[in-house]
Amino acid sequence: MAGQLNPNLLLVVPLAPLVGALIAGLFGTKFFGNKVGRATSHTVTILGVLISFVISVQTLMAVMDGATYNGTVYNWMTVAGLKLEIGFLIDSLTAMMMCVVTFVSLMVHIYTVGYMKDDDGYNRFFAYISLFTFSMLMLVMSNNFLQLFFGWEAVGLVSYLLIGFWYTRPTAIFANMKAFLVNRVGDFGFILGIGLLLAYAGSMNYAEVFAKREELAQLTLPGSDWMLLTVACICLFIGAMGKSAQFPLHVWLPDSMEGPTPISALIHAATMVTAGIFMVARMSPLFELSDTALSFVLVIGAITALFMGLLGIIQNDIKRVVAYSTLSQLGYMTVALGASAYSVAVFHLMTHAFFKALLFLGAGAVIISMHHVQDIRQMGGLRKYLPITWITSLLGSLALIGTPFFSGFYSKESIIEAVHHANIAGAGFAYFAVMAGVFVTAFYSFRMYFLVFHGKERFGQPHHDHHGHDDAHADDHHHGLAPGEKPHEAPWVVTLPLILLAIPSVIIGYITIGPMLQGDFFKGVIFVSDSHPAMAEIGKAFHGAMAMGLHGFVTLPFLLMLAGVASAYYCYLVNPKVPAWFYAKFRAVHTLLDNKYYMDKLNDVVFSGGARLLGRGLWNVGDKALIDGLIVNGSAKFVGWVSVITRTFQTGYIYHYAFTMIIGIALYLGYLLLLPYMK
Repeated sequence: MAGQLNPNLLLVVPLAPLVGALIAGLFGTKFFGNKVGRATSHTVTILGVLISFVISVQTLMAVMDGATYNGTVYNWMTVAGLKLEIGFLIDSLTAMMMCVVTFVSLMVHIYTVGYMKDDDGYNRFFAYISLFTFSMLMLVMSNNFLQLFFGWEAVGLVSYLLIGFWYTRPTAIFANMKAFLVNRVGDFGFILGIGLLLAYAGSMNYAEVFAKREELAQLTLPGSDWMLLTVACICLFIGAMGKSAQFPLHVWLPDSMEGPTPISALIHAATMVTAGIFMVARMSPLFELSDTALSFVLVIGAITALFMGLLGIIQNDIKRVVAYSTLSQLGYMTVALGASAYSVAVFHLMTHAFFKALLFLGAGAVIISMHHVQDIRQMGGLRKYLPITWITSLLGSLALIGTPFFSGFYSKESIIEAVHHANIAGAGFAYFAVMAGVFVTAFYSFRMYFLVFHGKERFGQPHHDHHGHDDAHADDHHHGLAPGEKPHEAPWVVTLPLILLAIPSVIIGYITIGPMLQGDFFKGVIFVSDSHPAMAEIGKAFHGAMAMGLHGFVTLPFLLMLAGVASAYYCYLVNPKVPAWFYAKFRAVHTLLDNKYYMDKLNDVVFSGGARLLGRGLWNVGDKALIDGLIVNGSAKFVGWVSVITRTFQTGYIYHYAFTMIIGIALYLGYLLLLPYMK
């Protein structure tokens, strides 16, 4: 059905989760006296997200039939001709993102019923994740920079609340503050980019800004010879570096594991971290006019893809392994953006959302069965106890490493091909990074898989004192299985989302690669210049999903993937002495990785230390000396000094007052006489 979509129906998509969040957050908490119980809270929030998902699917089908929408929903104000409004832009990119966000969010909501059943903040958590879904939907559905920025900041705010959900734990408070502050750094660049476009395009509407892109490309930044569009695009991407955790603004994401596992899946799979990728793809008409900006994006993505993946090799916390995997895969998406293969980046965003949510929720199921132990060195042999978690986690891992015919294969292989054919500066380094990343990803993924599900059982040992992080009451609840106790599969509300996520993790890439990368799915939505040949070269080599899958068995990435899996198998199941030997021989490298390239310490010394020095200087000079000393105390002293002088004339004698008046008149007349000469 070609034509316009119904704006009232579109409005329901973000508002349904918002209504659920308000009911659970206001009436399900102490705010209004716990008017509704747990059942009501999870029912209204799940129902709200389900409604959004159903309408999103209908919208996607309508868009595929040719329907679109780009219009204002609410006009907030008009200032000097500048319209500040809430509006929706619904095209193929938006509709796809709506479906991914709502489906993954729905799975997380259902999963949370089982995962958080013993938590005192049950209703509050459902309110937060529904509010998070609303924020992300407002972001992806926006047709203007104002609404984009609102959604951008809203997901940042709610992520702060979710990462610090267990606010009695100092580590959680530190993690959410770290995430909030690091994102403010990126957001500063983001708002500068928006401001530049607003100043020179005179509008905040996407279509109006894009229409002036050729004019903007001719301008330079005042006072320099830098292209205005290059500066604006780099500023926008700095915002994406914060939200999508690109080096060096990645440091917040691993610490976000302090939040409960369901929100780890939601943040790292379909929301927040994908916002930056989506934004750059949406801004493709602007980025295509600046090879410098694309090169910057490409190199940053390559650094993140390889070096963050290496950190996953030494992690022992099951959630942190998956977190560093997210960092690495976000780097892959960013590399595709820099190679001018925006549709490939969005394609990987979609496939990654399913298998990464599956891996996080699978990790949560393992944590439940292990009584909140997260150290993979204290697991092993769980395959026979957790059959559903085992098979779904295996499918997710196979998708992650790019096994032919799995969803991750089609998107990762396309990224590698795009970088190989890119003519952007830095493409050579990026190609090496993504190829090396194939081995690294396979190694750390199956290191975790083998240590968790295979080998000897290492749980249920006496004096079990290594506690995981994922527990609201770490001091009150027993961690780990008691001696002789065996793990068991989680309830159906936990395993059902795993099964439903495993299905697209396997098949979605095979089904959608044709229309999304070689068809007209993104026609008129994503723009690629003729001077950037990556997508055209991919199209020449594509002969169907089946042929691509079969050819995948004879490519170098497949050999690197096999080498990574085989190395992990040998090191952790056949000969566990090998990792110990590597640690002894390359202790300096291990120390470097264990300290995360000392980025946290660098931030503490340079940025936090600099901020502390600046703050101390502002306090001593600005607050104490200038405000308190000069303005407040100084004005009081000045008034006192004037009072002392004027008090000498207040004698009560008439002749003193007359004398003062005569002197005043004389001075005034003297001023009038001198005034012509002063001119």
